[in-house]
Amino acid sequence: MSKINVSPLYEGTFSVGVDHDFNRIGREDAPKKGALKLSINPFLIADGHRNILFDAGLGDLFGGDTSISTIQENLAEHSISDYEITDIFISHLHFDHIGGLANRENGYWELTFPDAKVWVSGNEWKKLHAEADKLEENHRDFFHFIDSKADLKFLNDKHTPLPNVRVEKIGGHTEFHLALFYENGDHRYLMAGDVIGRRIAINQNFMAKYDFDPKQSMKARTELKSLAYEKGYTIMAYHETDYPLFKLKGDNGKKGFTIENIK
Repeated sequence: MSKINVSPLYEGTFSVGVDHDFNRIGREDAPKKGALKLSINPFLIADGHRNILFDAGLGDLFGGDTSISTIQENLAEHSISDYEITDIFISHLHFDHIGGLANRENGYWELTFPDAKVWVSGNEWKKLHAEADKLEENHRDFFHFIDSKADLKFLNDKHTPLPNVRVEKIGGHTEFHLALFYENGDHRYLMAGDVIGRRIAINQNFMAKYDFDPKQSMKARTELKSLAYEKGYTIMAYHETDYPLFKLKGDNGKKGFTIENIK
């Protein structure tokens, strides 16, 4: 078996206000008053056969503190170019998870990963397509460009499109939200987008009002935590600041799980 490299591609930590601009702050900094603190971590899986991304980062869609060069430079640290990404799996179609699919670095829209297949929920893409005219102009132009130019592959609610990758609809945060799994021998990884976006979601039971279906999010989160613990999956947390890869090593009942950070 080829060596498998799984790495977060940390794009930064941001203070995100009602204007939806992402203002870069330090990992330890507090967000501005009334703003949300978010970190961004697409994940690279390089297994000698394919170079896969789980979610695609911000791109340059969210203000002057975001740039497509961030993910390109992160990939270069792993000696991988944008042309060498083979597959991109998207957990859900919020733009902070798909913005890196295209960019305007040269003044016009271009695919960031020209040779990649882009795997998305077929039902969620259909829904976004129907609502595209309601998007603000920047996001609408981005969506129509991806719709016409990207090598889109549509996923069913339960689908194994590649030998080591499977997806499963979990809903919750969005209606057709997917959990993404990479399974290759003892290498097991689980990425659940914003259903388990941060490690704080592991030992706190909550319903988030910003979810499409808060009860379903909580149900899916509970089931995925149990699966990760029982089967030894490493959890990939897209919005976690310090340790976006971690395992659940002990179930302490009402006290929750013991979390082991993966460096």
